[in-house]
Amino acid sequence: MASQVYDRLIHEAEALPEEQQLQLIASLAEHLRLTQLSGKERPRWEDLAGSAPFPLCGEDAQSWVSRTRAESDDNRRVP
Repeated sequence: MASQVYDRLIHEAEALPEEQQLQLIASLAEHLRLTQLSGKERPRWEDLAGSAPFPLCGEDAQSWVSRTRAESDDNRRVP
């Protein structure tokens, strides 16, 4: 049955103008790309726990956050 549907779709697609054939290809490719991305299991944070030494790069996390926020604020103030 799937082969019959496939054959019918190919026959109908071949009857389309070239521009619409390209649109069909792009649409199918985008659909597959989105399906493949959503089908993959996302990494879990628990799997990464403990993979970096504390403190990372010798700096406490809160100190890093405070420092980078201050640097970002300073960069926004520069004309």
